[in-house]
Amino acid sequence: MNCEICGKTIEGRPIRTKIDGSVLEVCKECSKFGRVQKDTPLERKFVSRNKKGNPQRPQANKQNVQRRRREEPMDELVEDYNVLIRKARESKGWTREELGAKMYEKVSVINRIESGKMEPDIKLAKKFEKTLGITIIEKYDEMDLESFKSSASGPNTLGSIVKIKRK
Repeated sequence: MNCEICGKTIEGRPIRTKIDGSVLEVCKECSKFGRVQKDTPLERKFVSRNKKGNPQRPQANKQNVQRRRREEPMDELVEDYNVLIRKARESKGWTREELGAKMYEKVSVINRIESGKMEPDIKLAKKFEKTLGITIIEKYDEMDLESFKSSASGPNTLGSIVKIKRK
């Protein structure tokens, strides 16, 4: 098995590590970029049963599940949503209090979103779009990872797409 970040071949079992909210199977060197996860009791039981020679439990057809996930368009906020919201509010001549009253939202929520300290969920973002007449949600389909592929040989990993910040 290869590390999902750097692509190195992993000897033995990979280390399950949570990095920025995603659980990845990585090598020992890359596990320092996140928090190492313990195996769940179900995973331990499943691994131990398979070692004894018992047949694996049937799995769902992975191709069908992946195909369904890829077909669904995803919603994502634009990067500068907070600036767009503030400019649209100011162009209408509304205060934060007036915008909050029109949207039935607290002024503190409007303040945090406009300052970039809080990211609105999709439901709240749609309320902003409707009230202010702006577009801050963009739909995107599957990304073409081949365009991001680095010149390095081997399988695609997160490390071939993303630059890792070193502290």
